[in-house]
Amino acid sequence: QGWLRRMWGNYVVRNIVLAVSLLVIVLFAANLLLNLFTRHNKHVEVPDFMNMTLDEALAASRGDKLRIEVNDSLYVPAFDPGVILEQRPAAGTEVKPGRRIYVTVNTILKDEELKDTEKMIWDLYRAGVDALIVQDMGLLELNLPPIPLHASTQMDNRTPQKVRFLAEAGFRQVVLARELSLVEIGNIHHACPDVPLEVFVHGALCVSYSGQCYVSQACFGRSANRGECAQFCRLAFDMVDADGKSIVRNKHLLSLKDLNQSEELEQLLDAGASSLKIEGRLKDVSYVKNVTAYYRQKLDSVFKRRKEYIRASSGKVKLEFKPQLDKSFSRGFTNYFLFDRNKDIFSFDTPKSLGEEMGTVKEIRGNYLTVAGIKSFNNGDGVCFLDETGKLQGFRINRVENNKLFPQEMPRIKPRTILYRNFDQEFERLMSRKSAERKIAVILKLAENNRGF
Repeated sequence: QGWLRRMWGNYVVRNIVLAVSLLVIVLFAANLLLNLFTRHNKHVEVPDFMNMTLDEALAASRGDKLRIEVNDSLYVPAFDPGVILEQRPAAGTEVKPGRRIYVTVNTILKDEELKDTEKMIWDLYRAGVDALIVQDMGLLELNLPPIPLHASTQMDNRTPQKVRFLAEAGFRQVVLARELSLVEIGNIHHACPDVPLEVFVHGALCVSYSGQCYVSQACFGRSANRGECAQFCRLAFDMVDADGKSIVRNKHLLSLKDLNQSEELEQLLDAGASSLKIEGRLKDVSYVKNVTAYYRQKLDSVFKRRKEYIRASSGKVKLEFKPQLDKSFSRGFTNYFLFDRNKDIFSFDTPKSLGEEMGTVKEIRGNYLTVAGIKSFNNGDGVCFLDETGKLQGFRINRVENNKLFPQEMPRIKPRTILYRNFDQEFERLMSRKSAERKIAVILKLAENNRGF
């Protein structure tokens, strides 16, 4: 203690200690302010495409080989063309027979970005990319290579006049708005029979017309037309009347269910759709494998009956699993406005994935609960439920014994509560392995020549 008092009495030492303390306080305050500032302004986390192989980049977020095996076309966010150049054998050479690679450049560009964008497009062209999906019409003023352009749904393509205009401007294919009915799609095809039409059949829905939503920009300074949507429509809201009386509290009033047109594919083809699109932004490998395989099987069943339709891909695919849409992320399903406007399009309780319904809670004991249902659980499954207030809760299963579930932590739950499985341990393990194989028939013809065969 005496030594400390003598050191503290030293003028130089005392000032050094005070200066260091002040510096620590300043750094702490700066970090606190930075966190407060970025809390509402951080960018959406996206996968690191720069460090991916081509197979990984093509899998929507983290890498997947079945996306190449099952889908007829591949959609890739615009990233370093060097990734494609390094992975693809030569310009104009396809990854697999019948495959096409489409790169999305479908955001509004700033003037200072046009030069770099033009260079990137030339690099993509040299890499062998088959088409670009674009939103900004300013791209047409650039010195572009002879690469096909597709009109993104971000252009809000809802009328025959708009589709005809885009075709006359040089677009080879038009991606229609998700909000169109079957009749409207048919009318567009009838008015523009020579324009290939692409329609969405599965995935997330926006509460606004694509390309026409500005709420994220207005509220958070993050433009959906720049790929930075803050997901405002997935937030919880209160609804009050003109007198301030509460009607609904803490519900996701703008959150839509996910699109699912798997039962309407034949009608979409008959209406004039020639390309079917699955939304898959930031979806994982399991999602891509499961959903594309499910739609592949649905299409193949249509093609068996309707010989006038010919699949674009080659060969036959043998799956090592049974595709099930309720095994993958969804907010519940809707066919949206395909037949008419209807009320069953919202997911008011949660913007998260519920998964497949498994059964109901029968009784709760000390460290386990029993379930009434016909589906079996696995060790490690993720389970969720809606509590008394309508809020989504969940738990992980540590162990399963017949119809007894032993959670890692016992949830606060009541009998007769419906349980959903939003993570199937066994299914995910199956998806992590090779799950499909494509075989393409080859005809060999041997002929004699002056060197033998």
